[in-house]
Amino acid sequence: MQKIEFIIDQHLKEMTQHRTDTLSIACYETTIVQNVHRHIPLHWHDELQFVAVLQGTALFHINDQKMILSKGDGIFINSGIMHMAEDHGVSENCIYLCLNLSPHVIMPSDLYIKYVHPYVTATNLPFLYIERANAWGEQILDAVARIRKELVHQVPFYEVNVASAVLNMWKLLIMNGYSLEHDPSEMSRNNRMKDMLQWINLNYADPIKLEDIAKAGQLSRSETCRYFKQILKTTPMQYVIEYRIQRSIELLQSSKRSITEIAYEVGFNSTSYYINQFRKTMNSTPLRFRRELNKREKEHNS
Repeated sequence: MQKIEFIIDQHLKEMTQHRTDTLSIACYETTIVQNVHRHIPLHWHDELQFVAVLQGTALFHINDQKMILSKGDGIFINSGIMHMAEDHGVSENCIYLCLNLSPHVIMPSDLYIKYVHPYVTATNLPFLYIERANAWGEQILDAVARIRKELVHQVPFYEVNVASAVLNMWKLLIMNGYSLEHDPSEMSRNNRMKDMLQWINLNYADPIKLEDIAKAGQLSRSETCRYFKQILKTTPMQYVIEYRIQRSIELLQSSKRSITEIAYEVGFNSTSYYINQFRKTMNSTPLRFRRELNKREKEHNS
Protein backbone atom coordinates (compact mmCIF):
# COMPACT_ATOMS: atom_id res chain seq x y z
CA MET A 1 0.00 0.00 0.00
CA GLN A 2 1.52 3.31 -1.09
CA LYS A 3 1.90 5.99 1.55
CA ILE A 4 0.63 9.40 0.41
CA GLU A 5 2.17 12.64 1.64
CA PHE A 6 -0.31 15.33 2.69
CA ILE A 7 1.41 18.64 1.92
CA ILE A 8 0.74 21.77 3.99
CA ASP A 9 2.68 25.02 4.14
CA GLN A 10 4.05 26.88 7.17
CA HIS A 11 0.63 28.46 7.72
CA LEU A 12 -1.00 24.98 7.95
CA LYS A 13 -2.70 25.70 4.63
CA GLU A 14 -3.13 22.63 2.46
CA MET A 15 -1.13 22.90 -0.78
CA THR A 16 -3.18 20.41 -2.85
CA GLN A 17 -4.54 21.94 -6.06
CA HIS A 18 -8.32 21.51 -5.76
CA ARG A 19 -9.32 21.98 -9.38
CA THR A 20 -9.68 20.42 -12.82
CA ASP A 21 -8.50 22.13 -16.01
CA THR A 22 -11.73 24.12 -16.28
CA LEU A 23 -13.30 24.09 -12.79
CA SER A 24 -12.11 25.19 -9.34
CA ILE A 25 -13.46 21.90 -8.03
CA ALA A 26 -11.89 18.56 -7.11
CA CYS A 27 -13.46 15.35 -5.87
CA TYR A 28 -11.27 12.46 -4.82
CA GLU A 29 -11.24 9.33 -2.70
CA THR A 30 -9.21 9.37 0.52
CA THR A 31 -8.06 6.39 2.59
CA ILE A 32 -6.88 7.92 5.86
CA VAL A 33 -4.29 5.29 6.82
CA GLN A 34 -2.56 5.59 3.44
CA ASN A 35 -1.32 9.01 4.45
CA VAL A 36 2.34 8.97 5.48
CA HIS A 37 1.37 10.34 8.91
CA ARG A 38 -1.32 7.61 9.27
CA HIS A 39 -3.86 10.40 9.72
CA ILE A 40 -4.80 13.63 7.94
CA PRO A 41 -2.75 16.31 9.76
CA LEU A 42 -4.17 19.55 11.11
CA HIS A 43 -4.70 21.96 8.21
CA TRP A 44 -7.08 24.42 6.58
CA HIS A 45 -7.88 25.61 3.08
CA ASP A 46 -9.82 28.38 1.40
CA GLU A 47 -12.08 25.88 -0.34
CA LEU A 48 -15.36 24.59 1.04
CA GLN A 49 -15.28 20.85 1.72
CA PHE A 50 -17.96 18.18 1.58
CA VAL A 51 -17.08 14.72 2.91
CA ALA A 52 -19.08 11.53 2.28
CA VAL A 53 -17.90 8.39 4.10
CA LEU A 54 -17.91 5.29 1.89
CA GLN A 55 -16.40 2.76 4.29
CA GLY A 56 -15.42 2.50 7.95
CA THR A 57 -15.46 5.28 10.53
CA ALA A 58 -13.55 8.56 10.79
CA LEU A 59 -12.96 10.92 13.70
CA PHE A 60 -12.80 14.55 12.58
CA HIS A 61 -11.33 17.26 14.81
CA ILE A 62 -12.76 20.63 13.74
CA ASN A 63 -11.68 23.66 15.76
CA ASP A 64 -12.45 22.60 19.34
CA GLN A 65 -15.03 19.95 18.46
CA LYS A 66 -14.97 16.27 17.51
CA MET A 67 -17.28 14.50 15.09
CA ILE A 68 -17.43 10.75 14.42
CA LEU A 69 -18.58 9.87 10.90
CA SER A 70 -19.58 6.36 9.84
CA LYS A 71 -20.41 4.86 6.45
CA GLY A 72 -23.21 6.85 4.86
CA ASP A 73 -22.53 9.96 6.96
CA GLY A 74 -21.20 13.24 5.67
CA ILE A 75 -19.99 16.62 6.80
CA PHE A 76 -19.55 20.13 5.42
CA ILE A 77 -16.40 22.00 6.54
CA ASN A 78 -16.34 25.73 5.97
CA SER A 79 -13.61 27.81 4.35
CA GLY A 80 -10.57 28.56 6.52
CA ILE A 81 -11.54 26.16 9.32
CA MET A 82 -8.73 24.13 10.92
CA HIS A 83 -9.40 20.40 10.90
CA MET A 84 -7.79 16.97 10.93
CA ALA A 85 -9.04 13.39 10.56
CA GLU A 86 -8.16 10.01 12.06
CA ASP A 87 -9.29 6.50 11.23
CA HIS A 88 -11.71 5.51 13.99
CA GLY A 89 -12.64 2.04 12.80
CA VAL A 90 -11.55 -1.40 13.96
CA SER A 91 -12.48 -3.90 11.26
CA GLU A 92 -11.91 -1.84 8.09
CA ASN A 93 -10.03 1.24 6.94
CA CYS A 94 -12.02 4.44 6.54
CA ILE A 95 -12.49 5.64 2.96
CA TYR A 96 -14.34 8.82 2.09
CA LEU A 97 -15.12 11.02 -0.88
CA CYS A 98 -13.85 14.57 -0.49
CA LEU A 99 -15.34 17.37 -2.60
CA ASN A 100 -13.42 20.65 -2.44
CA LEU A 101 -14.62 23.75 -4.25
CA SER A 102 -13.89 27.44 -4.28
CA PRO A 103 -16.75 29.43 -2.74
CA HIS A 104 -16.71 31.66 -5.82
CA VAL A 105 -17.72 28.88 -8.24
CA ILE A 106 -21.09 28.32 -6.58
CA MET A 107 -22.89 31.39 -7.95
CA PRO A 108 -22.30 34.49 -10.09
CA SER A 109 -20.84 37.45 -8.19
CA ASP A 110 -24.15 39.32 -7.87
CA LEU A 111 -25.71 36.30 -6.10
CA TYR A 112 -22.52 35.35 -4.23
CA ILE A 113 -22.82 38.40 -1.95
CA LYS A 114 -26.30 37.38 -0.81
CA TYR A 115 -26.23 33.59 -0.79
CA VAL A 116 -22.60 32.51 -0.26
CA HIS A 117 -20.47 35.16 1.47
CA PRO A 118 -22.61 35.40 4.65
CA TYR A 119 -22.32 31.64 5.17
CA VAL A 120 -18.59 31.42 4.41
CA THR A 121 -17.87 34.14 6.98
CA ALA A 122 -20.34 32.99 9.66
CA THR A 123 -18.61 32.25 12.97
CA ASN A 124 -21.22 29.68 14.05
CA LEU A 125 -20.83 27.52 10.94
CA PRO A 126 -17.38 25.86 11.11
CA PHE A 127 -19.01 22.60 10.02
CA LEU A 128 -22.40 21.00 9.49
CA TYR A 129 -23.18 17.31 10.01
CA ILE A 130 -24.93 15.83 6.97
CA GLU A 131 -27.16 12.91 7.84
CA ARG A 132 -28.41 10.57 5.13
CA ALA A 133 -31.57 9.95 7.17
CA ASN A 134 -32.66 13.50 6.28
CA ALA A 135 -33.97 13.98 2.74
CA TRP A 136 -31.80 17.07 2.17
CA GLY A 137 -28.74 15.29 3.56
CA GLU A 138 -29.27 12.30 1.30
CA GLN A 139 -29.53 14.59 -1.73
CA ILE A 140 -26.26 16.34 -0.85
CA LEU A 141 -24.37 13.07 -0.30
CA ASP A 142 -25.74 11.61 -3.54
CA ALA A 143 -24.67 14.78 -5.35
CA VAL A 144 -21.09 14.37 -4.08
CA ALA A 145 -20.97 10.85 -5.58
CA ARG A 146 -22.53 12.11 -8.82
CA ILE A 147 -19.99 14.93 -9.12
CA ARG A 148 -17.19 12.41 -8.59
CA LYS A 149 -18.47 10.35 -11.56
CA GLU A 150 -18.85 13.45 -13.74
CA LEU A 151 -15.26 14.53 -13.04
CA VAL A 152 -13.91 11.04 -13.73
CA HIS A 153 -15.76 10.36 -17.00
CA GLN A 154 -15.93 13.94 -18.32
CA VAL A 155 -18.64 13.33 -20.89
CA PRO A 156 -19.67 16.34 -23.04
CA PHE A 157 -21.11 19.18 -20.94
CA TYR A 158 -19.97 17.55 -17.70
CA GLU A 159 -18.95 20.97 -16.37
CA VAL A 160 -22.56 22.14 -16.67
CA ASN A 161 -23.77 19.05 -14.82
CA VAL A 162 -21.23 19.63 -12.04
CA ALA A 163 -22.10 23.33 -11.73
CA SER A 164 -25.80 22.48 -11.55
CA ALA A 165 -25.21 19.84 -8.86
CA VAL A 166 -23.06 22.22 -6.78
CA LEU A 167 -25.68 24.97 -6.97
CA ASN A 168 -28.41 22.60 -5.79
CA MET A 169 -26.20 21.25 -2.97
CA TRP A 170 -25.57 24.76 -1.72
CA LYS A 171 -29.27 25.62 -1.83
CA LEU A 172 -30.05 22.52 0.25
CA LEU A 173 -27.29 23.37 2.73
CA ILE A 174 -28.26 26.98 3.40
CA MET A 175 -31.98 26.15 3.56
CA ASN A 176 -31.37 23.52 6.26
CA GLY A 177 -28.38 24.89 8.17
CA TYR A 178 -28.10 27.38 11.01
CA SER A 179 -29.24 30.94 11.42
CA LEU A 180 -26.04 32.90 10.92
CA GLU A 181 -23.87 34.63 13.51
CA HIS A 182 -20.83 36.84 12.96
CA ASP A 183 -19.06 37.11 16.32
CA PRO A 184 -15.97 39.39 16.24
CA SER A 185 -14.51 37.71 19.36
CA GLU A 186 -14.72 34.28 17.71
CA MET A 187 -13.05 35.63 14.57
CA SER A 188 -10.29 37.09 16.76
CA ARG A 189 -9.82 33.77 18.59
CA ASN A 190 -9.45 31.84 15.35
CA ASN A 191 -7.00 34.39 13.92
CA ARG A 192 -4.86 34.35 17.09
CA MET A 193 -4.73 30.56 16.97
CA LYS A 194 -3.66 30.60 13.34
CA ASP A 195 -1.00 33.24 14.13
CA MET A 196 0.49 31.06 16.88
CA LEU A 197 0.48 27.92 14.75
CA GLN A 198 2.00 29.82 11.85
CA TRP A 199 4.79 31.08 14.12
CA ILE A 200 5.52 27.54 15.34
CA ASN A 201 5.56 26.20 11.80
CA LEU A 202 8.03 28.89 10.74
CA ASN A 203 10.32 28.46 13.77
CA TYR A 204 9.99 24.77 14.74
CA ALA A 205 13.67 24.07 14.00
CA ASP A 206 14.81 26.65 16.57
CA PRO A 207 14.53 26.53 20.38
CA ILE A 208 10.96 27.45 21.34
CA LYS A 209 9.57 28.61 24.68
CA LEU A 210 5.97 29.10 25.75
CA GLU A 211 6.62 32.86 25.96
CA ASP A 212 7.53 32.90 22.25
CA ILE A 213 4.25 31.25 21.25
CA ALA A 214 2.24 33.56 23.52
CA LYS A 215 3.90 36.61 21.99
CA ALA A 216 2.96 35.45 18.48
CA GLY A 217 -0.69 35.32 19.53
CA GLN A 218 -0.49 38.50 21.62
CA LEU A 219 -1.68 36.52 24.64
CA SER A 220 -0.48 35.72 28.13
CA ARG A 221 1.07 32.32 28.86
CA SER A 222 -2.07 31.10 30.63
CA GLU A 223 -4.35 32.32 27.81
CA THR A 224 -2.12 30.58 25.29
CA CYS A 225 -2.38 27.29 27.16
CA ARG A 226 -6.16 27.70 27.38
CA TYR A 227 -6.45 28.33 23.62
CA PHE A 228 -4.46 25.18 22.81
CA LYS A 229 -6.43 23.07 25.31
CA GLN A 230 -9.80 24.32 24.02
CA ILE A 231 -9.08 24.12 20.30
CA LEU A 232 -6.42 21.42 19.84
CA LYS A 233 -6.86 19.43 23.08
CA THR A 234 -3.13 19.59 23.75
CA THR A 235 -0.52 21.89 25.25
CA PRO A 236 1.51 24.39 23.20
CA MET A 237 4.79 22.54 23.77
CA GLN A 238 3.25 19.16 23.00
CA TYR A 239 2.00 20.59 19.71
CA VAL A 240 5.57 21.73 18.97
CA ILE A 241 6.85 18.18 19.57
CA GLU A 242 4.15 16.64 17.40
CA TYR A 243 4.75 19.14 14.61
CA ARG A 244 8.50 18.44 14.69
CA ILE A 245 7.75 14.73 14.40
CA GLN A 246 5.49 15.41 11.40
CA ARG A 247 8.29 17.31 9.69
CA SER A 248 10.75 14.54 10.52
CA ILE A 249 8.48 12.00 8.83
CA GLU A 250 8.74 13.99 5.61
CA LEU A 251 12.56 13.86 5.87
CA LEU A 252 12.54 10.14 6.68
CA GLN A 253 10.60 9.60 3.48
CA SER A 254 12.34 12.04 1.14
CA SER A 255 15.98 12.16 2.29
CA LYS A 256 18.90 9.89 3.16
CA ARG A 257 19.88 11.91 6.23
CA SER A 258 20.74 9.98 9.37
CA ILE A 259 18.30 9.80 12.27
CA THR A 260 20.54 12.14 14.29
CA GLU A 261 20.73 14.68 11.46
CA ILE A 262 16.95 14.65 11.09
CA ALA A 263 16.42 15.00 14.85
CA TYR A 264 18.52 18.15 15.03
CA GLU A 265 17.19 19.56 11.75
CA VAL A 266 13.60 19.57 13.03
CA GLY A 267 14.46 21.11 16.39
CA PHE A 268 15.20 18.27 18.82
CA ASN A 269 18.43 18.73 20.80
CA SER A 270 18.81 15.04 21.61
CA THR A 271 18.57 12.01 19.33
CA SER A 272 17.39 9.76 22.15
CA TYR A 273 14.63 12.22 23.09
CA TYR A 274 13.54 12.41 19.45
CA ILE A 275 13.39 8.62 19.17
CA ASN A 276 11.43 8.38 22.42
CA GLN A 277 8.87 11.01 21.34
CA PHE A 278 8.59 9.47 17.87
CA ARG A 279 7.84 6.08 19.42
CA LYS A 280 5.12 7.59 21.64
CA THR A 281 3.46 9.27 18.67
CA MET A 282 3.93 6.72 15.87
CA ASN A 283 4.28 3.40 17.78
CA SER A 284 7.54 2.83 15.95
CA THR A 285 11.11 4.06 15.96
CA PRO A 286 12.21 6.45 13.19
CA LEU A 287 14.51 3.80 11.71
CA ARG A 288 11.81 1.11 11.63
CA PHE A 289 9.33 3.61 10.21
CA ARG A 290 11.76 4.53 7.40
CA ARG A 291 12.35 0.87 6.58
CA GLU A 292 8.59 0.28 6.35
CA LEU A 293 8.22 3.27 4.03
CA ASN A 294 11.04 2.03 1.80
CA LYS A 295 9.58 -1.48 1.73
CA ARG A 296 6.15 -0.22 0.70
CA GLU A 297 7.69 2.02 -1.94
CA LYS A 298 9.57 -0.92 -3.48
CA GLU A 299 6.42 -3.07 -3.44
CA HIS A 300 4.46 -0.30 -5.13
CA ASN A 301 7.09 0.16 -7.86
CA SER A 302 7.62 -3.56 -8.54
